[in-house]
Amino acid sequence: MFPRNPSCWRAAAAAAALAAGTLLPALSAAQGVPSLPARQIRVVVALAPGGGTDVVTRIVASRLTDIWGTPVLVENRPGGGQIIGTESVARAPADGATLLAVTPAHVINATLHEKLGYRWDRDFVPIVNMAATANVLVVHPSLPVKTPKELIALVRSRPGQMHYGSSGVGGASHLAFELFNSMAKLDLVHVPYKGGALAVQDVLAGQISLLMGNMPSVLQHVRSGRMRALAIASSRRSPLLPEVPTVAESVLPGYEAANWNGLVAPAGVPQDLVMRYNADVVRVVTEPAIRDRLSASGFDPIGDTPAQFSAYLKTEFQRWATLIRSRGIKAE
Repeated sequence: MFPRNPSCWRAAAAAAALAAGTLLPALSAAQGVPSLPARQIRVVVALAPGGGTDVVTRIVASRLTDIWGTPVLVENRPGGGQIIGTESVARAPADGATLLAVTPAHVINATLHEKLGYRWDRDFVPIVNMAATANVLVVHPSLPVKTPKELIALVRSRPGQMHYGSSGVGGASHLAFELFNSMAKLDLVHVPYKGGALAVQDVLAGQISLLMGNMPSVLQHVRSGRMRALAIASSRRSPLLPEVPTVAESVLPGYEAANWNGLVAPAGVPQDLVMRYNADVVRVVTEPAIRDRLSASGFDPIGDTPAQFSAYLKTEFQRWATLIRSRGIKAE
């Protein structure tokens, strides 16, 4: 998981930004900055448009287009719990023209599915972790609860009758709720969607009652009163919803389930190109205007190195594999 102190993220981003500032001159002096691989670069988001991953990827891609003078196009390829889009990138040429925006599902699917057409730790090379975002426990306003304790009491009085939505089986929002269910000993019915935006729409419509949605996808609806926020799933309160307590402080000590959004490329992409991509993305997420835009949307910019992101992916794999096995979660 990410360090609990957000200053650690800022320190990591600053270090990566310093590396970015020294990397390109060094490359230029030694062998020249690696050229971009194509007239346009495609970033696949293996989720439906409108969710948090889509938002942060488009913010970063738009700024990279400005910097590179080359179109960086975001392509949404939802389906299969992010497997369809991920597999398409695993099979893409290793020339750097196709990248993949990844979430915790990137490592989660390895445990969730017995057979995949790719391996996260073999068929992809990490580039950078762009930003993290808090998950928020939200309910439809018609539900007669205003705190996590009241929610738990209501669910226990209606075992197997209440439904919560997620972006798909094994996705970050699903496992965040499974962790909540496990710690609170609840019996809720899971309704998976092909992307978080679709789950958000059904909460707004009253089709389902509960959601552990990422901040960018639910913030506007909480502020408008169309959703009620009960708790923040991160280790600390969000400055965007300072009045909303964390799950840990209000009802389940030790609970934490944040989300993150990174970039990877097909294995075999030249290392100097990976480092150029890393340096330029770090530059983007640490620019004051972009950083403020991300923060206003509910993201904590990160901008780490490929090595740091690789180590973090391994940690996340172990963490969620433990929960999946203990809960007996199976892919549909």
